[in-house]
Amino acid sequence: MKHLYLSEEHQIFRQALRRFLEKEAVPNYEQWEKDRIIPREFWTKMGEQGFLCPNIDEEYGGSNVDWGFNVVINEELERVGSSLVGIGLHSDIVVPYITTYGTEEQKERWLPKCVSGEMITAIGMTEPGTGSDLANIKTTAIKDGDYYIVNGQKTFITNGIHADLVIIACKTDPNAVPKHQGISLLAIERGTPGFSRGRKLDKVGLHAQDTAELIFEECRVPAKNLIGNEGEGFKYMMEKLQQERLVVALAAQVSSEVMLSQTIDYVKSREAFGQPISKFQNTQFKVVEMATQIEVSRSFLDQLIAEHLEGTDVVTKVSMAKWWITNMAKSIATECMQLYGGYGYMEEYEIARRFRDIPVMAIYAGTNEIMKTIIAKNMNL
Repeated sequence: MKHLYLSEEHQIFRQALRRFLEKEAVPNYEQWEKDRIIPREFWTKMGEQGFLCPNIDEEYGGSNVDWGFNVVINEELERVGSSLVGIGLHSDIVVPYITTYGTEEQKERWLPKCVSGEMITAIGMTEPGTGSDLANIKTTAIKDGDYYIVNGQKTFITNGIHADLVIIACKTDPNAVPKHQGISLLAIERGTPGFSRGRKLDKVGLHAQDTAELIFEECRVPAKNLIGNEGEGFKYMMEKLQQERLVVALAAQVSSEVMLSQTIDYVKSREAFGQPISKFQNTQFKVVEMATQIEVSRSFLDQLIAEHLEGTDVVTKVSMAKWWITNMAKSIATECMQLYGGYGYMEEYEIARRFRDIPVMAIYAGTNEIMKTIIAKNMNL
């Protein structure tokens, strides 16, 4: 499909990335799933080829290209498998906090390593008792001279094991009214005294993606690691969640396209009652319904990405895309598995993995219920 926002240069880039992934990721992906982690060597190889944070300015090691190149990267990674989601989180969700709100010193210190893959990033919002209600986080960061003393826990943290730099949401003013005005963002580096990792969490899906608990006990973080201004962390997160949710919608879209393509191939080759099951009207109707949903969603998503690239505020539409497309992907995973019959429940078929990986897309980056709340608010309901 010809995307509204992609040029011939993007397509040349896509072909180079696809060749790289076919060599470095596709043959190893199944083993990564068994190992429950993607090796750091893959990150550094991605960095060497310019596939991490390509839109960062050249002075920090990036290529200074438009975000359409990041879209291509996210699409191609998702075609390999959803467990590569941590790479998109690094390039398109965490690093933008540094490029937008960071000081020049912070950019010079961290960005080149983020581009090379030497430094892997994560973001810590969710806590054991707080998910969607970010204003009620309990992690505190109390100023003590040139340091912040951080205490608290974060959970469900993508890249939690590998992360060398974690940007956390914390309360620098626990008594602020309203509560969200006391939230700040603080970058904590690997090896900081008082910063440790808990369990690598055992998930239903995304088996190769490292998700962990992070623990902060009297953790002394240099005050120069504050991202932006004190008390503005909540505002920063609300601004950046637009792109995060767009990346999630894109992953759900691509996964849906992959599942349908594989299922069409399967129903054409699988025979029952003396003919391919693609000849049965029920199969045809199911495939047609899914193809229509996917085509309509792709058109909406492409327009949305084009608007985002232009700098348009698309928070409402992004919220629509996030809940609609992730729900669609869950439905398509179920329908496709059904068309595979018993074989769809076997791990040797990719549809089984996709069936496990997709449901969390409706949960992270803000649950789909929260998306509807945002839409309702913006509709003045």
